Order: sequence, then structure tokens, then C-alpha cells
Amino acid sequence: MFSATAIGIDLGTANILVYTKEKGIIINEPSVVAVDAKTRTVLAIGTEAKAMLGKAPDSILVIRPLRDGVIADFDVTRSLLKLIMERAAKELGSAFRKPSVMVCTPSGATAVERREIHDAVKYGGAKTVHLIEETVAAAIGAGLPISEPVASVIVDIGGGTTEVGIISFGGVVSSNTVKVAGDRMDEAIIHFVRKQYNVLIGDRTAENIKKEIGYAPVPHEAEHMEIRGRDIMTGLPKTINLSSLEVQEALKESLYAILECIRATLENCPAELSGDMVDQGLVISGGGALLKGMQEWLSKEISVPIHIAPQPLESVAIGTGLSLTMIKQLEKMSR
Repeated sequence: MFSATAIGIDLGTANILVYTKEKGIIINEPSVVAVDAKTRTVLAIGTEAKAMLGKAPDSILVIRPLRDGVIADFDVTRSLLKLIMERAAKELGSAFRKPSVMVCTPSGATAVERREIHDAVKYGGAKTVHLIEETVAAAIGAGLPISEPVASVIVDIGGGTTEVGIISFGGVVSSNTVKVAGDRMDEAIIHFVRKQYNVLIGDRTAENIKKEIGYAPVPHEAEHMEIRGRDIMTGLPKTINLSSLEVQEALKESLYAILECIRATLENCPAELSGDMVDQGLVISGGGALLKGMQEWLSKEISVPIHIAPQPLESVAIGTGLSLTMIKQLEKMSR
């Protein structure tokens, strides 16, 4: 049995979450690091570093060390994890000794990428490190009966990747990953505003637009939002009025890429499990699950019930933490 020193980490492209069974989510910070451009010394992490995005002088580099669900900058990720583990130690106080850590990896991660994740967490101060596929962690966190002989279908739309998995008897029957998720949607909004209005906006503004007036392809009454950016022609600040219908159009390509990934996974599902899907439907988690109209649109496109995970943003982190008590069971099933 694991003690309070067992923690689960969701090493996400957009956010890093740390979960303990006793206290739940103890850390939820953006996966952003600010470093000194010359010495590479870490100056800030998380929310503090994210506030510097697009605003820092040349002497400070603001880095997102995780891209498309895997480590893009190993040294910075290692430093980030070390500081995250130190914060977890402060949160847990005397209950925190060298912890056993369960960390999620994207289904499509290579052996080298998995080793990098393992080594980065070990460097952070973990006693033992276990890896779990993101789809399995998300399914556990969403409360799906993964060990039963029924199809548990999970669609995790994160920051860098969308992971789709069909799980039965604790193992992944069919899975697919596509590098289209929240970040790609933000990029699509930036590109649209630049092309349509000749205005340059940053990642944070694009993310706010997506959250406030972003819609999946469903009919809705138009909403508007005033945004500020830099006019490409004059170089001066400019305010424009953006409609939710325009944002909806900008997001279509990304959303249909996610839909194709879901369809490809379902097509590879054994016939016996396909019958379960008609009754059980599928569960969506991750930040993308919160996009307005997402549930309604997917239900219409796939013709099965669509459910949103109870805590979509925290499903993977909760799943990694809970899976620590299921290690032997999961290992047995994955053989």
C-alpha cells in the first residue's frame, strides 16, 4: 500500500498538475518557465512565468518546454519538475518523503521520449517512477470501469495532443493520437485574426478568445468580444470586434482533425465492443471538452452519447494518482 508520498503527475503541454490521494490536486501550474537568456538560470515557473509571455525583455527567455505532449527542452523540463516537486514537498510538509511517482505519457510517445520523461521525474527527486498511458489515466480519472469487459472510450483533448483510446479489461484495445488540440486551436485564431484584420495577437489573447467565444460547429447566437493587438500595417495598437461565428470558422479545421482521429479509433474497434459504445457512449476530457457546443457537435457527428468527464481539466492527474494503487493490476492486464 502506498503512503502519502505517492503522487501522480500530469505532465501536460499546457499545465502540470500534481495529485495526491489525501489532498487531491495540490499543484496546478502552467507548463511555462522563464530563464535568464545568458546563464539559463530559472527565474520563474508556472503562473508567474506565463504572465511574462510576450512581455519579457530579451534578457529573459519564456519557454514552454513541453510540445505536442512530449519534452521539447529536456534541461528546462528537468528544472521545472525539480521545482514542482519542491513545491509539492512544501504542500505536504512532513508527509512528503522521496515519493513514488506515476506520470502520464502520450500513447504515441517513443521509447526515447518515455525514457526522457522517466529521467526528468527521477531527477526531480522521485524514489520510483512509473509511467502510464494518458488515455488510461484519463479514463481512470473520469471514473470509467476500465477493468471490466466493456468498452470504455475516452477522448482527451489536451494542450498539445488529442488522445483517443478504447479500453477493456484494463488494456488499450485501440488508440490514436493527433497533434491537434488546444495549442493548434489558439494558432488557428491567431492566423485568422492576422489574415482577416491585419492584426497581430499573442497566444494568451488567442486562448482567452477561445475560452470566451470559441464554439464547435453548432448553430448559436453570435457573441462578440473586443480584442487588442498590433496593426501589421502601421505597427500601432488596434482594437477590433470579433464575432463568435468568425472564431467558430477559424476552429473548424482543428475540430475536424480531432473528429477524424476519433473515427479512425472507433473503426479499429472489435465488433463486440462496438455494441457497448452505442449504450455507454464516449467520455471527453481535457480543456477541449469545455469548448462551447463540443458535446452537442460530437454527439451529432458520431451518433453515440457523449459525456463530459466530471473534472475534465483534472482527469489525467486524478487518474495518475489513483492508478498508483492499481499498479499490479494494470501490469497484469498489460502483459
